[in-house]
Amino acid sequence: MREKTIAIIDLGSNSARMVVEKLKEDGTYQEVFRVKEDTRLSQGMGDSLMLQEEPIKRTLRVLTDYRERLTKFSVEAIYGITTAAVRTAKNQQDFLDRVYEAIGVRLRVLTGEEEAHYDFLGVLSSLPDEQSAVILDTGGASVELIPYHQKVAEAEVSLPFGAVNLSEKYHLADVISEEDIKDACRQIHADYEKLPFIGDNQGQPVILLGGANRSLAKMAEKKGWAKQHQSSLHGLFLSATRVEQVFSEISQMNRKEREHLAGLEKNRADIIISGLLPVLNLIRVLHSPKVVFSESGVREGLIFELIQKEFSHS
Repeated sequence: MREKTIAIIDLGSNSARMVVEKLKEDGTYQEVFRVKEDTRLSQGMGDSLMLQEEPIKRTLRVLTDYRERLTKFSVEAIYGITTAAVRTAKNQQDFLDRVYEAIGVRLRVLTGEEEAHYDFLGVLSSLPDEQSAVILDTGGASVELIPYHQKVAEAEVSLPFGAVNLSEKYHLADVISEEDIKDACRQIHADYEKLPFIGDNQGQPVILLGGANRSLAKMAEKKGWAKQHQSSLHGLFLSATRVEQVFSEISQMNRKEREHLAGLEKNRADIIISGLLPVLNLIRVLHSPKVVFSESGVREGLIFELIQKEFSHS
């Protein structure tokens, strides 16, 4: 394949990311540029499943800025993908039209299964030592779960809860009652128990993706708890006991106190409790000994697929 530069815009329910990547002739790739902004697109959707005007405007401003930034790069193709908030929105088409009008890019709405599949490809291409595990990607409005054995996916599942919608539904943004946490845990636990692969994956490690899980890694690292052998979060691991400990500590705090936590971005203080509930309940239901953090997910999975296609055509 010949060398070329591409951009990927990844619009999630909580944040918008863009990467510029140089795809090389030998099938490897190199990151040229990366940017991320929290847009909270799924804010206020609730049961109406309507994207709200203020989050839409916020998101369009960020995407317009991203499009302008791309003029500095000789990009041959722009791939736009979007996930749970837009996937479930009743005003999806109107939003997609407004994005196209603003930046000239048609966003591809990934199904939950496609999102899970790209997560799997991203992890597999970057964490070769983990032969068998359960991947959990916690987003703003969905979680993806992928159990795999000997590098073969057993299932690729998406469930419709995440950091933003759990926080809104169970009032987990500021001072938190034990009852609200229990209610949220009951829902998540019940949804996990319905998954046929839970019983077959007892004792498996959990590989973590997504913003809330990255925050967990950073908070644990600041405490000196996370074990790693390199400078990035990728491949870092943490015992299940430590995950419980981090959650226990931060759930006693109010939003203001969480805003000053070492390792936690200030603008995640209102969604970190809800954002950690999916991993907390998964390690409990699986009796997992540890979690492993991955910085490769959907975007890297998409790049992996693009490179494979280029090679098959060359």
